[in-house]
Amino acid sequence: MTAMSVFTKAEISCLDGGGRLGRLATVGRDGTPHIVPVGFSRNGDAIEIGGHDMAKSKKFRDVAASGRAAFVVDGVASKSPWRVRGVEVRGKAEAINGERPFIRISPERIVSWGLSEGEGHNARSVG
Repeated sequence: MTAMSVFTKAEISCLDGGGRLGRLATVGRDGTPHIVPVGFSRNGDAIEIGGHDMAKSKKFRDVAASGRAAFVVDGVASKSPWRVRGVEVRGKAEAINGERPFIRISPERIVSWGLSEGEGHNARSVG
């Protein structure tokens, strides 16, 4: 039996398809927001973000200090008519140190839009 995911099939398709590039938002100790493009993978219901010198990065320090992050993947679903699609994941975040440090985000709130023709925003709390 396969466990249910917190993501819908359409959200999984959006997250798993395409270029594996998203944007990670964190907040510094002084409350200043910080957003950067990042490579990512989906590991079950978690979003995992790695990269070069991750443990030395501001994003890693921000997550270690706050335990929170937001992440978005978006793009153009069609150009005629113009339609954008995306998935935003907000939640608890961990800065995991080790041989290959990475950030793991566990969803608490998921917002998606434009994943199918005529679909508007879909927002829900999970977990």
